[in-house]
Amino acid sequence: MTTTTPSSQTTQSSKATTASPITPGADRTLKNRVSIPETISHTFTMAYRGLLKIKRTPEQLFDVTLQPIIFTLMFTYIFGGAIAGDVQSYLPIIIPGILVQTVITTSIVTGTQLREDMDKGVFDRFRSLPIARIAPLSGALLADTVRYLIATTLTITMGFIMGLRPDGGPAGVIGGAVLVIACSWAISWIFAFFGVIARTASSVQGISMLVLFPLTFLSNAFVPADTMPDWLQWFVNINPVSHLVTAVRELFDAGTFGGDAWLSLLGAAVIVAVFAPLTVRAYMRKA
Repeated sequence: MTTTTPSSQTTQSSKATTASPITPGADRTLKNRVSIPETISHTFTMAYRGLLKIKRTPEQLFDVTLQPIIFTLMFTYIFGGAIAGDVQSYLPIIIPGILVQTVITTSIVTGTQLREDMDKGVFDRFRSLPIARIAPLSGALLADTVRYLIATTLTITMGFIMGLRPDGGPAGVIGGAVLVIACSWAISWIFAFFGVIARTASSVQGISMLVLFPLTFLSNAFVPADTMPDWLQWFVNINPVSHLVTAVRELFDAGTFGGDAWLSLLGAAVIVAVFAPLTVRAYMRKA
C-alpha cells in the first residue's frame, strides 16, 4: 500500500499550478463580438426557423395563397368590363397591380410576427444563446422573402390561367417579379420597425394597414390615373406604388427596365438606408 505524504501532495499541487496557471478574470480577453460569417450563418439558421413555423402552422400562408386568387378573380371580373371593355383587355392592367398590392401587403406579416415573438418571450431565449443579436431580426426578414415568392408565383399563375400573355416574354415576367420582391423586402423594414416599437401585434397590423391602404388603392394599380379627379391625380402620380406598378407593366408588356423601375429601386434603397438603422437600433435596445 502506497502512502502519500503531505509534502508530496504539496509538491504535486504546486506542479499542477505551474503547468496550468489560473488567469484572473480582469486579465482575460473575452470574445464579445460575432464575426460576419457567423452572423450570416446565424441569420440563415433563424430564417430556417421561420420556415419551420410556416410548415407547422400552414394557415400562416392563407394571405399569400388565397388572397392572390380571390383578389385576381374579384377585381378582374368586377372592373374588367367597365374599365377595359372586356376581361382579356383588362388583364395586362390588373395583374401587375394585384401583384404589387398583394406582395406589399404580405410584408406586414414581418412586423406582426416579430412583435408576437417579442411578446411571447422568444427573444429572451435568443438573448441567452451564443448567437449574433441581429440574427433573429435578419432571419425573420429573410424567411419572409419566401412568402413574397409564393404570392408572386400564384398571382402570375392566375393571370396565365385567365389568359394573360405578356409580350415581354419570360425575361420580362421574371424581371417584374424580382423587382416586386426586392421592393417589398425593402418595405418590410418599415413594418419591422413598427413591430419593434409597437406594444402589441394588433397595433402593428392596424398601423401598417392604415399606411398601406391609401398607398395601394390611391394608385394606378386598378384603374388608370387619368380617369380620376384632377385633385386626386397629383397624389396618384407621385405615389411610389404607382411607379412600381408602372415599372412592372413595362416589364410585362415590353420587357423594358425603364425610368419607373430605376425610381422604384432608388426608393427601395432609401427605405432600407433610413429604416434599417432605425430598426436595428430599436431592436438592439430591447434585445
